Amino acid sequence: MTFSLRPMILTAMAFGLAAAAVAQEAPPAPNPVPETTQPAPPMEAPAPPVEAPSAAEAPTATDAAPAAVTPAAPAMTPDQYINNPEYMLNLDLSTGGRVVIQLYPNVAPGHVERLKQLARAGFYDGIKFHRVIDGFMAQTGDPTATGQGGSQLPDLKAEFNVTPHLRGTLSMARAENEDSANSQFFIMLQPRFSLDRRYTAFGRVVSGMQYVDAIQKGEPPAVMSRMVQVSVAADNKPVPPASMLTEAVPAPAPAADVTVDQLNAPIAQ
Repeated sequence: MTFSLRPMILTAMAFGLAAAAVAQEAPPAPNPVPETTQPAPPMEAPAPPVEAPSAAEAPTATDAAPAAVTPAAPAMTPDQYINNPEYMLNLDLSTGGRVVIQLYPNVAPGHVERLKQLARAGFYDGIKFHRVIDGFMAQTGDPTATGQGGSQLPDLKAEFNVTPHLRGTLSMARAENEDSANSQFFIMLQPRFSLDRRYTAFGRVVSGMQYVDAIQKGEPPAVMSRMVQVSVAADNKPVPPASMLTEAVPAPAPAADVTVDQLNAPIAQ
């Protein structure tokens, strides 16, 4: 029997062409799903959607309108606080007299109010200067005289400002945290502009700087000078008697005893 391959070849070709046509009409395979392990780029989180209030929660016409936000009080002007006894601080020191400080409520109202509050409560009376560096500053305000103490009031928010740290400037001590000032403060003995805008300056000595200069030096001093009385000038507290504005003087080191052998020793050339 004669067997012809021609019809079979033609049939196979026909099937091939049909399969190709079907393949062209099929949709392309989807792209691979992108990796989700990479963290999202940092961005501000959007505010959560606000749900519409239900009928029971919806405000009615009789509900009071929300209170308007009170604008911040404008800063005080110099004529309001310069030489105003309410913004003057008197420090009566054991070094012999009264130091008068002009406070600056225009740049640091919170710090000014804190010192006035503590002074009027008698907190500072008797507190010592525990860290005094010659040519730099005198620090006080710690009832423990260790540098670790403070008042029971909460710490203050920093009020850094452009007031320079000149000789006589009053500024607030703090820990590493900028908002950690509480009751300790320091008075500059010499300018140190590296402290500007890093510590809250809020006043300056206007009289009695000689009593600040006389504060015993040291970290801590062998004999600590102290604030006998601290008061707001408006309260008109008199200067304590001179007998209270004194302090012990460090005793000199005892002289070594001279022996007979030393008296008989030849004089060194």
